Order: sequence, then C-alpha cells, then structure tokens
Amino acid sequence: MLETERLRLRQWKDEDYPAYARLNADPMVMRYFPSALPVQESHEQADKLRSLITERGWGVWAVELKASGEFIGISGLHTQAGDSGIPHAPLTEIAWRILAANWGKGYAPEAARRVLQFAFEELALDAVYSFTAQVNTPSQRVMIKVGMKNTGEEFNHPKLESGHELERHCLYVLTKERWLATNR
Repeated sequence: MLETERLRLRQWKDEDYPAYARLNADPMVMRYFPSALPVQESHEQADKLRSLITERGWGVWAVELKASGEFIGISGLHTQAGDSGIPHAPLTEIAWRILAANWGKGYAPEAARRVLQFAFEELALDAVYSFTAQVNTPSQRVMIKVGMKNTGEEFNHPKLESGHELERHCLYVLTKERWLATNR
C-alpha cells in the first residue's frame, strides 16, 4: 500500500468493482479511450490488475480517499512488452483514471507523484513513460505537473484502426535522474 496526504493506493477489494465499472462506463471519463467498458469487461480488468499486484507486489492500485475510504479511481504502473508497438518498449508506464466527481481536486497528480516515488525508489526504474491520445490535454497536464517531459515522439497507437480519431498519440517520459534532481 502507498499513501499520500489524502490518498491510499492499495490492493483491490471486491467492493471496488461496482465503482470501477461506473468509472469505466462514464462517457466523460472514457472519452479518450476507444470505448466505455461493459460491466463484465470492467470486472475482468479489475481481476487482472488485482492478480498482477498479488504476483509482483505492484501494479495499478485502487485509489481511495483516506478520510472516507471511498474508491475514487486507479493509479499505478503497467508494463508494455517489447512487441507492443509503443516507442521505447519494453517499458513501464504510469496510469491513472479518476471518477469525474473527483476531478479538479488534484488527486491524479497526487497519486501519480507517489507512484513515481515508488517506481524510482523501490523498483529502481531508470525511466517511467506515459502516453495518451494527442487530444487528451487533461492527461497531458497531469504528466507535466508530475515532471514528465514530452519526448516529441508521436506515434499511431497499434491497437487503434487507421484513421481513428484517437489513433495519434504522444509519449512522455520521466527519468530517474530528472526525478531525483527535482525531488531531493
């Protein structure tokens, strides 16, 4: 489990699944994804995230408010295989997704900063990447807030069909060296 001033990033609980399904079904939250997820697919994704944390001790955690214990979203680390089609793969990427009712409160950058600290101090990673559709300026703002830099390497996401409105992606990175220079 990871903690910040206001948040707890922890292993998944069964009671998180309905809120996670709501998160994945919300058209506003999912507007920069190819589609919203049906409940069953959302539950299967949560099962996978949960099992990866069990297997290796880290992954994409459930995020809850410390004050109330309420599930508000996800944040954590995910690996991209060398054959994923993502530039610089194999790599470790940082991810987050917060329920719309909790937007604008600084929870995504707060969780992301703690995840980056874990990545560099506990896992001793050399770099952490993040990528999103070029039109997803809210996520790019979070990337910038946590110290990530745009690599300038635009690419077509390999899982999206040619011409899809979200096909073109940008890639951000934070190196351990840069993180240490700004967090010591």
